[in-house]
Amino acid sequence: MAAGFRFEAYSAAHRERWNALVARSPNATFLFDRGFMDYHANRFIDASLLVWRGEQLLALLPAHADGDQRISHGGLSYGGLVLAQPLGAATMLALMQALQADLAEQGVRRLLYKTVPSIYHQWPCEEDRYALFRCHAELVRREVLSVIGPSPAHWPMARRRAISTALRRRGGLRLSVVQGGESPDALAAFWALLSAELASRHRSTPVHSVQEMALLAGRFPRQIQLRLAWQGDAIVAGMVVFQTATVLHVQYMAANAEARRCAALDQLVEQAIEQAQAQGLWFDFGHSNESAGQVLNEGLCFYKESFGASTVVHDHYVLNC
Repeated sequence: MAAGFRFEAYSAAHRERWNALVARSPNATFLFDRGFMDYHANRFIDASLLVWRGEQLLALLPAHADGDQRISHGGLSYGGLVLAQPLGAATMLALMQALQADLAEQGVRRLLYKTVPSIYHQWPCEEDRYALFRCHAELVRREVLSVIGPSPAHWPMARRRAISTALRRRGGLRLSVVQGGESPDALAAFWALLSAELASRHRSTPVHSVQEMALLAGRFPRQIQLRLAWQGDAIVAGMVVFQTATVLHVQYMAANAEARRCAALDQLVEQAIEQAQAQGLWFDFGHSNESAGQVLNEGLCFYKESFGASTVVHDHYVLNC
């Protein structure tokens, strides 16, 4: 224990209390719920911590072990300290210093800390950035998130992607939204399209298997949506989006050759932006980076910016212990 803080290793016995804090946290999303984190528990050695001061649970640190380092979190888009409430700059600084000392006592050499981007905060709580700075953490990765703000004022007509009337009408395109795991067949069909496009155009595969995404969609039906464009009975384009309290985030999107001829994906994106703004949500396309942020995929970034998106950065730090 240091500066009155106590760090306790997470176990399954803490699951209910962990999830209760995530549900009320100002800087958490459903990705920190154990129902989400634990779907790939077999891939990671869990090293998550609960942070106490006396009998009060102040914060959580979702993390896993990789040798003598801790990563928060390699299986999630972001990590870092999840707060029960904003702590204030001085308290956060003391907590970060105590965490640094506690990890060092355990023989941990360094902590890779992936911040939660500010648009995902329900109210401002970036005290951890200042504390990382004061603890001499090194910025090792910065990604460009292309985002559109939560009101129509952030998306003026002059900045919207031009989709001609001819393209909109071509081919009798039909758009639909599948909530959660309502249609396993539609998800499987989209996953086949997504996998084929990633393989042929980028020599890559989806991070999630279709079985994993089906599992998560079933566990989080209000937060995970499948948005589809159809021509007849065939899916030609689609998006998987994650909805948090403040953001509609594009997790995957793909379109086949036929969809590109009728701007099907563009129309799906436009509809999703409109619906996000109707709910007061940011729209997050995700990042367009490779090589730990050192390479910008300019074509992909331009595509997102052509819808009117601009940049919020996502920072990753290394804290030596």
